[in-house]
Amino acid sequence: MTTKKPVAAHLAALSALTLAAVLGTIAPQAAQAQSTLKAADVHPPGYPTVVAVESLGKKFEGATKGKYKLQMYPSSVLGGEKEMIEQTQVGAIQILRTSLGPVGSVVPEVNVFNMPFVFRDEAHMRKIIDGPIGDEILQKITDSPSRLVALAWMDGGSRSLYTKKPVRSPADLKGQKVRMMGNPLFVDTMNAMGGNGISMSYTEVYSALQTGVVDGAENNPPSLFTSNHYTTGTKYYAQTNHLIIPELLVMSKVSWGKLTPEEQGLMKKFGREAQMEQRALWDKSVTEYTEKLKAAGVEFIAVDQKQFFEATAPVRAKYGAAFAELMKRIEAVK
Repeated sequence: MTTKKPVAAHLAALSALTLAAVLGTIAPQAAQAQSTLKAADVHPPGYPTVVAVESLGKKFEGATKGKYKLQMYPSSVLGGEKEMIEQTQVGAIQILRTSLGPVGSVVPEVNVFNMPFVFRDEAHMRKIIDGPIGDEILQKITDSPSRLVALAWMDGGSRSLYTKKPVRSPADLKGQKVRMMGNPLFVDTMNAMGGNGISMSYTEVYSALQTGVVDGAENNPPSLFTSNHYTTGTKYYAQTNHLIIPELLVMSKVSWGKLTPEEQGLMKKFGREAQMEQRALWDKSVTEYTEKLKAAGVEFIAVDQKQFFEATAPVRAKYGAAFAELMKRIEAVK
């Protein structure tokens, strides 16, 4: 009997040590549990914006030693841009690549970039978003009540018309219903150019073209090809370049607030790197998809852009009044 107490005490001590060891193993693992960042885009896998955001995710995962992992949801699987912006605002989506059109309704300041022919060409647009004006607009978005943190700009290319009948002048658009992004500014732009602007989600355009609900739409060559819109009889691509709109990479402010200051700095750094990576991929894709569209029978029509520029002067006057000084600064950048 005299030997049992020490043995029992010894066993109890061993059990305590074993439990402590197990808990010591579990605690660090719990602390290092991986968090998933949901990222979304309307575009398909392999599209320049999707690839650039996936690259951002890998960098962020590496820099945080696996604390965060990015899960990409492409091809509008989480809804159209309006729905995805709403999900990002409440933190259901962490990172979103979105066009500026829907954001203009939430943050009016971005509408200066949404106006027709505000940029002379794509090179002019890039100088603006890479410089002080671009940084100012990003900050305005972040400081606004939008509940979004603007990380970087992305290239959306030049938007032109694709229709079932050839368009060479504003007169050719008479009576044609053309899908535009969900912003009154864009509908007014199409109406001024001679057509009938129809506000519609990107996810609805293919069936609308198929069924004749709309006669055409407008976008860049990569989007025209990857959306398969060119298979609906829209065989004419009039190169109006009426909109040259940069796109946004944003993070939910709810999710942003959960990052440490160091992690926030990393996210901004990798966001800027994604901006430049996407640009290189974009330029390559425009060349490739233009050739694919031509091979598929799409006719690219060179138009007199001056006619369309002059036709849209009332739109710039109406929507640009609040940004008159900023528009002068944009025009002054050479």
